[in-house]
Amino acid sequence: MAVEAKINDSSLPLRRDVKLLGEILGEILINQGGIDLFNKVEKIRLMCISLRNQYTDETYKTLKEEIASMSSPMRKQVIRAFSTYFHLINVAELNHRIRRRREYQLQENNSRQPGSIESAVLSLKENHVTEDVIQKVLNALSLELIITAHPTEATKRSVLEIQKRIANILKVLDNPILTKVERKNLQEDLYNEITILWQTDELRHNKPTVLDEVRNGLYYFDQTLFEVLPEIHQEVVDCLDYYYPDTQWNVPNFLRFGSWIGGDRDGNPNVTPEVTWETLDKQRRLVLKKYRNVLVELMRRYSHATTRVDVSEELLQSLEQEESKFLPEDKRWPVVTEVYRRKFAIINERLKQVGKSDVGYKSAEELLEDLLMVNRSLSKHHRTAHELKAIKKLIRQVQLFGFHLATLDIRNHSGEHETAIAEILRKVRIADNYAQLAEDEKVAILQEILQDPRPVLLLNEDYSAETQKIINVFHMIKKAHDEFGKRSISVYLISMTKSVSDLLEVLVLAKEAGINRLHADGTIESNINIAPLLETIDDLTAGPKIMEILFKMPVYRNHLKNMGDQQEIMLGYSDGSKDGGTLTANWKLYKAQLEIHDMAKKYQIRLKFFHGRGGSLGRGGGTLRQSILSQPAETVGDGVKITEQGEVLSSRYLLEDIAYRSLEQATYTLLKTSTKVSTELEQGSLLDESWEKALDEISNAALKKYQSLVFEDPDFLTYFNEATPLKELGDLNIGSRPMSRKKRGRFEDLRAIPWVFAWTQSRQLIPAWYAAGTGLSSFAEKGEQQLKILQEMYAKWPFFRSTVDNLQMALLKADIPTAKEYTSLVEDEKIAQRIFANISEEYQKTKEVLLVISGDQELLDHKPNIKESVFRRNPYVDPLNFLQVELMKELRELEEPNEDLLTEVLLTISGIAAGLRNTG
Repeated sequence: MAVEAKINDSSLPLRRDVKLLGEILGEILINQGGIDLFNKVEKIRLMCISLRNQYTDETYKTLKEEIASMSSPMRKQVIRAFSTYFHLINVAELNHRIRRRREYQLQENNSRQPGSIESAVLSLKENHVTEDVIQKVLNALSLELIITAHPTEATKRSVLEIQKRIANILKVLDNPILTKVERKNLQEDLYNEITILWQTDELRHNKPTVLDEVRNGLYYFDQTLFEVLPEIHQEVVDCLDYYYPDTQWNVPNFLRFGSWIGGDRDGNPNVTPEVTWETLDKQRRLVLKKYRNVLVELMRRYSHATTRVDVSEELLQSLEQEESKFLPEDKRWPVVTEVYRRKFAIINERLKQVGKSDVGYKSAEELLEDLLMVNRSLSKHHRTAHELKAIKKLIRQVQLFGFHLATLDIRNHSGEHETAIAEILRKVRIADNYAQLAEDEKVAILQEILQDPRPVLLLNEDYSAETQKIINVFHMIKKAHDEFGKRSISVYLISMTKSVSDLLEVLVLAKEAGINRLHADGTIESNINIAPLLETIDDLTAGPKIMEILFKMPVYRNHLKNMGDQQEIMLGYSDGSKDGGTLTANWKLYKAQLEIHDMAKKYQIRLKFFHGRGGSLGRGGGTLRQSILSQPAETVGDGVKITEQGEVLSSRYLLEDIAYRSLEQATYTLLKTSTKVSTELEQGSLLDESWEKALDEISNAALKKYQSLVFEDPDFLTYFNEATPLKELGDLNIGSRPMSRKKRGRFEDLRAIPWVFAWTQSRQLIPAWYAAGTGLSSFAEKGEQQLKILQEMYAKWPFFRSTVDNLQMALLKADIPTAKEYTSLVEDEKIAQRIFANISEEYQKTKEVLLVISGDQELLDHKPNIKESVFRRNPYVDPLNFLQVELMKELRELEEPNEDLLTEVLLTISGIAAGLRNTG
């Protein structure tokens, strides 16, 4: 299977890889399926390319007949052939990114790769940014990335591991000094891996459990993140030392990873307190194993002997005190003069015993103290300019990962807390019907409880099963703090936050579990951040007022003092986009951040915004760099927190080099943006007033257009349900969480992920672009001055530029001619034609206005690599879309379920997801 696509010179090595992989796959198709399979795939492929290059009714008709005439098992094999090809292209593109990075590093003209940490520090130096300013920025720098199990990764773990092995072979094949024999052996390995890929079942036959998802999440910590995170920090240190050699730098641990997997209870009844506890235990076991592996290597390397060097007195004293205390004679290092090996033997044994006996470390801080002691001793006899970085790396790893590996966030729906509080208060006769009270009455009762050190829980009283579950969650958090440390669970998130009482209810439940305590002397101890999640358009509008009421409230301010006067606020990109369209939702999110940020400054409270972005464009997706740039610059210095989920995890963190590059680009953006803000904020608002007015107007017009289709057209839901594979997605087994919050079939209960996934499959991608064209063109068409404002916004405002670029990307991935195929699935032809005509017209309007604003001739002209990737894929996605439509039509006409037919539909879904590199 060869590929034909528009090219640019820098992509020649990538084209070579794609050609090689395609040729090998072609050989395997013949070997495994016979020449008939190969010929069938080639015939369909060439017709799709021909249609893309020059559409003719005759070619289209022939292609449709070819597809309709196929029967299983040939049809199934053809689907798998195109899907496998996408898995190979994805690997080739990842490897090409690694190749490009190495090319920059090998250049002798001191050319630095754009977006690298070195280029950021060099830029600071060239712009005469002082050491004091840089250190101030570093002290405030914070990026937390939170992995989630949101079901958007359609690719199985076993397939991902094969992809990783193929990527490693391609990387080695780039070595110019390989011998003929070595190259031949590598190509044989490549053939074997692609054969294994072909012979691997790409579908999950059972829904993953929560603990399956936990294991999948831990895979990335084990394979890449444990190594890459300290390396990013060290690169910052090295670059600062190089360009500012006279300064002693302190680079804090600004980059961390956390997790929701095993803690996100919202809509997932499978996440129980027991599952959360087991998740924490698995995380601890993994990080302790990683530390012990490092220690084994350090014991091999650090063979220094006291017959050759002078070590510190404190190290010698610790050995004297601890060796007999913690180690039986047969486990002690036998060579007395090799003191570092003796110390590492003690450390290793104490790590083995964590959580098992008194020998084990009680906390990661104790381990850190031992490692710092070793490092101080090493510095006595090892030159600082050439320090031993292995021990420094381990110290950084312990600081980053502790004994908990990743902070686990707990999330639950606000309604669950209210129901529990209502029952608890009824039992103690504080309120007979709490849920029906007015908001000010609820707040008054909750404040009174929080100001009273006495508990309201009746320990011997029987509560309903639902209330008991909520109470148990908070008791589990308290127990986890005692066992795994307070960093193990530090944030409690409240989905669908709509009022002040939503936060106070959680604070009351924390008080009852001893996580939040009012002592007899009036002092307050609070050990959990309580973060509202603002999701819908209405919630975003109400958010600033909710937070201001809380900031004025003494009982809540006392809680915040324990949090260092910092409030975390999560912003949901999915539901807001589903309710109001992507342009309106993103603008409302931006404005909400500015309003809350400015308001919090009055109360001297620092904010950390948690951006609940999905992998897809319709859910706030994009690169890490874009995610940071698209928020108000003023808020970056407060700390940034972003979800990483689904297919994003494998595309960014499967390979160590790609993980490094992704995190390096994010660090570059943080450094540049934070430094710029720190020097410009004193000049006033960073947002031009005319831009704000323009986007208010654009957003209002876009919202009206979006809601006129999604909420006001009585036939829209019929079209959505029938013209997309929504019904079939539930059988894909890619997540433990149900597709809908409740089984009522209502639009508001449908989760944003299947909403986006279904539109992506049908190549309409409505959540990622629809209504933006109406909003932008209604403003641009008012006159030349308005158009100039939009062009100025695109040139100078990172948020707007990111918005326009993401819209262009969405339109490029969408495909109206292919999307039209799905209208044949709608039973009422008039509904299909009317709504599709609306979508087509809006697509053209959006494309035209985006090109005028950006100055591009065609979509994403300014990003040729991305554009070429989409063009490369399109002719191979088309057959899967055509097949999907035919198969769904056949499946839906059957009176009885047909497992074989459903499997073929699911294979097309998986293949299209791999081809577009987007699901939900």
